Amino acid sequence: MKSDARKAIVMEIMERFAEDTGLFPEAPSPRRYLWTDAFAVCNFLELYRLTNDKKYRNLALRLVDQVHFVLGRFSRDDPRNGWISGLDEDEARMHPTIGGLRIGKPMLERGPGEPFDERLEWDRDGQYYHYLTKWMHALNRVSRVTGDLNYNRWAIDLAKTAHAAFTYVSPQDGRKRMYWKMSVDLSRPLVPSMGQHDPLDGYVTYSELQMCVPRDLVKAGQYPDLSEEIRDMASICQGMDLLTDDPLG
Repeated sequence: MKSDARKAIVMEIMERFAEDTGLFPEAPSPRRYLWTDAFAVCNFLELYRLTNDKKYRNLALRLVDQVHFVLGRFSRDDPRNGWISGLDEDEARMHPTIGGLRIGKPMLERGPGEPFDERLEWDRDGQYYHYLTKWMHALNRVSRVTGDLNYNRWAIDLAKTAHAAFTYVSPQDGRKRMYWKMSVDLSRPLVPSMGQHDPLDGYVTYSELQMCVPRDLVKAGQYPDLSEEIRDMASICQGMDLLTDDPLG
């Protein structure tokens, strides 16, 4: 199959995705899911690079805004409302990732008094670290393509928030470890075990973000820095067995 034919197929798939999920035309209740949407942002940016059609750039930017507005806030079914961060509307729009981002699962998260059900947990909302890192990467790609540092800063805001919430010091050996899944408001772990590749994922993603920050602003204390978080992840990775037979990691 020739490259033009492959490109046409991808264009059709992504335009259908935009319509089916309520991105464009915009639906009153768009369906957003963080993992899929992170890859979609990157796909739209690549289509923009290949075609020079600003429609795809605009779809990427629209998707970022929609994800932040939908997944940066409590679900409509949740008795809580507003932004997860607790910021007011104006502040939250300036820092849309500072409270983290929901997965986008159909069921509300497990309540503090509810028993754990492994099967049901897959369908429950919350925050996944490995979903958040994919969104960090997507935001950084937007920053690189548009030249707008706000997207990189939002990625770093998300990295700092996620790192503080998902890492903890083990009482057994005093080493830092990570939770796999956290509650929507990041106040408690929903799945306490550590994802096998989450620390490596964090190390690589933080390093990517750090490479793109304006060093002069960091040195002047005018821009956030991820050096401490990168050292943390490097320490957690030391001695870990990263071999797996899972093709998704």
